Amino acid sequence: MCLAEALSMTGFAAYPAFLALLRDSWGISNSQAGFIGGAYFAGYMTAVPVLSGLTDRYDARRIHAGSCLLAALSNLGFALFADGFVSAAALQALAGAGLAGTYMPGLKALTDRVAGPRQSRFIAFYTSTFGIGTSLSLLLAGWLGRWIAWNWAFGLLAAGPLAAALIVIKGLAPLEPPRSRGRQPALLDSFRVLRDRSVLDYVLRYAVHCWELFGLRSWMVAFILFGFGLAGSRPPALGATEAAAIINFLGIPVSILGNESAGRFGRERYIPAVMAASGALAWLTGFSAAWPWWVMLMLLAVYFVAVMSDSAALTAGLVASTPPHQRGAAMAVYSFGGFGAGFLAPLVFGFVLDVAGGKNAPSAWGIAFGSLGIGCLSSSIVAGLRRNSSREKAHP
Repeated sequence: MCLAEALSMTGFAAYPAFLALLRDSWGISNSQAGFIGGAYFAGYMTAVPVLSGLTDRYDARRIHAGSCLLAALSNLGFALFADGFVSAAALQALAGAGLAGTYMPGLKALTDRVAGPRQSRFIAFYTSTFGIGTSLSLLLAGWLGRWIAWNWAFGLLAAGPLAAALIVIKGLAPLEPPRSRGRQPALLDSFRVLRDRSVLDYVLRYAVHCWELFGLRSWMVAFILFGFGLAGSRPPALGATEAAAIINFLGIPVSILGNESAGRFGRERYIPAVMAASGALAWLTGFSAAWPWWVMLMLLAVYFVAVMSDSAALTAGLVASTPPHQRGAAMAVYSFGGFGAGFLAPLVFGFVLDVAGGKNAPSAWGIAFGSLGIGCLSSSIVAGLRRNSSREKAHP
C-alpha cells in the first residue's frame, strides 16, 4: 500500500513544480496561479465525502484502483488541453478527485487488514509515504522539465497511477467491509460523525495542519526560485525542484517519529506544542528569501520538519477514536476539512503575495508565509486555554 500510494502521486506536485513557468507563460496573476494550485484540493474536497464514504460499504481496494485511473486521465488531460487559467484549474480539480479516491481509501484498505497494537505504527508509515510521493513527483517533474516540454512531462507522469492500480488489484486479496451492529452513516450524512467531540477536534486540527502544509507545498518551489534569484553569492548547483524534494523527504521519518512521540508524551500535549512551533517558524522562514541561500534552505527545512511532526499523530488519533463501522465516514470528513483548507491556502497565499507587494518583494513573501501559520498558532492557543480551564475545574 505504501508503494501504491507513492506511485499514485507522481502527478501530485507537477503543477507546483511548473507554477512559476506556467504563471509567466500564461500571463496570469499570483492569485490565479494560487487558485489553480488550490483547485486540486477543491476537487479532493468535493469527491472525498463520496469516495471515502463508499469504503464503509465496498472494499476500499476497488475504490482505490478506479481512482488511480482517474488520476492518470487527469494528468493526460492537463498535458493535452491545459492552456490557461480556466482549463488548468478544471483539470487540477479532476486530479484532486483522483487523490480523494486513493489516499484515505488506501488507508482504509490498510486498516481493514491490520488491527491490534501494530495499527498505529502502520498508519504512521502509510501517511508518511505521502511525503515520498510528493518528493518523487517533484524530482520527476524537475528532471523531465530539463529535457522535455512541461506538457510532455505531465503526460509521462500518468504512468505512476496506472502502476499503482495494478499493484493494488494484484497485491491485495478481496475483502468485504466488516459487518457491525452499529449504524453506518448515510453516504451523504458522513458529517454526523462531527457530533463526536473527539472527531471534531481532530478534524479542526487537521484542517489548520493542511492549511499550512499544502500552502507551503504549493509555493515552495516558487519561493526557492525567488530566493536563488536574490542570492548575493552563486546559488547551489542543486535545482529548486530537487531542493524542494529533499526537504519533503525530511517529512517521512519526522512524521513516523512524531507519532511515536505523541504516543509516549500524549497527543493532547504533543500536538499543540508542535503547532505552536510551526506557526512561529512560518513567519521567520518567509522573511529569509533575501538572506544567504543556504540559510533560507535551512530555515525552510526546519519549518517543514515542524509542519510534518504532527501529521501521522493526527491521523492515528482519529482512527483510534472512531468506531470501525464509522471509520470510513470519519476519514471522509477528516479529509474534507483538511483538503478544503488545502484548497484555500494556496489561493490566500497568492492573494496576500499580490496585495503585499508582488512576487519581486521579499517582504511580501514574508507576509504570505505568515498567513500559513495563523491557523496552527490559533489552535495551540485554544488548546492551552482549554488545558488551563480543565485544571481550574479540577483544582478550584
